[in-house]
Amino acid sequence: MFRNRDEAGRILADKLSHYRNDPTALILALPRGGVVVAYQLSLALHLPLDVFMTRKIGAPGNPEYAIGAVAETGSRSLNQEAVNSVGLSQHELDQLIHVQEKEIARRKDLYRQGRSLPQLTGRTALLVDDGVATGATFIASALAIRSLQPRCLVGVLPVGPPSTIREVRAHVDELVVLMTPNPFYAVGNFFTDFTQVEDRDVIQYLNLAEEAMLEHTPSSPAS
Repeated sequence: MFRNRDEAGRILADKLSHYRNDPTALILALPRGGVVVAYQLSLALHLPLDVFMTRKIGAPGNPEYAIGAVAETGSRSLNQEAVNSVGLSQHELDQLIHVQEKEIARRKDLYRQGRSLPQLTGRTALLVDDGVATGATFIASALAIRSLQPRCLVGVLPVGPPSTIREVRAHVDELVVLMTPNPFYAVGNFFTDFTQVEDRDVIQYLNLAEEAMLEHTPSSPAS
């Protein structure tokens, strides 16, 4: 049991100390909850923090049932069996995808303030969330990031069920996970404080991480 997301992030940072000050590495957090965990990693490892936007496509009337996911890169990951099981037409599926693409666009504008996703080619990307249940969003994110050709993709998670963790492991080069409880009911069950993270919190964490990186970067000597 973790006290909160911050504590989980600090524990994970200890497991990832070999990436401290790595000039090729950066942290990509899945908002919103993943940003809190990732902020602690950014502070401890002296690595830049950004977000990666992926949205689950939920079934009509049962939004927690993932039938796929769409990433900010435009890549889509669909569970065709799940799509067929809920009897969606192509038009209905397109409408669900469009709703999530609009939310991704809103968050990109809000969180990045016009900045684009950092260049990932040849870099080490640490993909962070506050936990996984089905893993649909995390795996879709990993697949999307893979297409941007990072040198190394590291999955970073406080908790997840064994079956999902096995699946996630197949999509990353390295996976750091603290707990794989069985039975597993919900991510929030493993945090004493699992308060919902709001947009304003995400923006604050990103700003604080940027300030910390600027303070850590040694200034060049005066000419």
